[in-house]
Amino acid sequence: MAKKHIDGEGLDIPNRVKALPVKSPGPVVAAVIVVLLAAMLIQGLVTNPRLDWPTVWKYLFNENVLEGIGYTLILTVISMVVAIILSVILAIMRKSVNPVLRGVSWFFIWFFRGTPVYTQLVFWGLFSVLIPKISLGIPFTDVSFWSIDSSVVVTAFNAAWIGLALNEAAYLSEIVRAGLEAVDPGQTEAAQALGMSRSLIMRRIILPQAMRIIIPPTGNETIGMLKTTSLVLAVPFTLELQFATNAIANRIYKPIPLLIVACIWYLLITSILMVIQSRLEKHFGKGFDARPVGSRGKQPPLPGKTEGEPKDNVDKLNDATFSGLTA
Repeated sequence: MAKKHIDGEGLDIPNRVKALPVKSPGPVVAAVIVVLLAAMLIQGLVTNPRLDWPTVWKYLFNENVLEGIGYTLILTVISMVVAIILSVILAIMRKSVNPVLRGVSWFFIWFFRGTPVYTQLVFWGLFSVLIPKISLGIPFTDVSFWSIDSSVVVTAFNAAWIGLALNEAAYLSEIVRAGLEAVDPGQTEAAQALGMSRSLIMRRIILPQAMRIIIPPTGNETIGMLKTTSLVLAVPFTLELQFATNAIANRIYKPIPLLIVACIWYLLITSILMVIQSRLEKHFGKGFDARPVGSRGKQPPLPGKTEGEPKDNVDKLNDATFSGLTA
C-alpha cells in the first residue's frame, strides 16, 4: 500500500529546507509569573485570619442563605423571561412600517435606558403610594366598574421583578434588533417569494438565524441580571441572597465572612449559567461553525497555512494535474 502523503512528507522536493521551530521563552516566563502570583494569592486567602473561614463554612448552607438563593434565582428567571418576550416585541416594533409603533418602542427604550435601575425600583416600590387603587371604568369620569388596592397587586416581590424586567427589556431589545438586522435581507425576499406571511417569516426564518448573534450578549445580560437582583432592596424586597447575608452579618457583626459567602454562591451560579450559555451557542451555531469531516477534516494545515485556511491535499492536486494532462 502506498504511503499517504501529508504536508508534502515523502515527496521528492528539490532543495528542501528543514526549518527548526524558533525557541520562545515567553510562554514559560509568563507561566512562572502566573503560578507565583496564584500561589501568593492562595497563601494570602488561606492564612489571613480576618477572612474568618470557619464562619464562612458555618453560614455557607444557612437556611436563610439558601432561601435567599432561591428568591434570587426566581427573580432572575422571571425577570429575564418577561424581558426577552418584551424585547422581541419592541425590536419588531422598531422595524415596523407603522410610525406609531416605532415611536412607542423608541420612547420605551429611551426612558428605561436613560434612568438608573435603582431609581426605577424605588418608584415601583412607591407604586401603591402614587396610585392607591387600580380601577376599570370610563376614562375621564368617576364611573368605575371594578377596582382593587394597588398594594394587593403590586406586592414587593411583583414590584421587584416588574422593575427588573422592564429595565432589562430596553437593553435586550437593541440586542435583538441587531440580531434581526444581521440576517441577510435575501432570506426574507426568498420567503416572501414562497408566499410566507410576515409573522411566519419572522418565526421560522429570521429569528432562528438571528439567535446565533443574540445568544452571547443575552447570556451576559442574564448573568448581569443575577447580580442586579441585589438592588431590589430599593423596593424594598428583603428575601434575596445579598440582603440575607447582610442581615446575618449585621446580627453577628462579621461582614467580611458573609460577603465571602455571597461571593461563593454568586460565582457558583454564574459558572452554571456560563455553561448553559456555551451549550446554547453551540446549538444555534450549527451550520455556521461547520468543519470538514472524515480524514480531510483531521489533516493539520500545510506549511505556511494557519488554522481555518483551506488545507490543500497533495494527492488530490496531483490527481487533478495528471487528469488534465491525460485529457
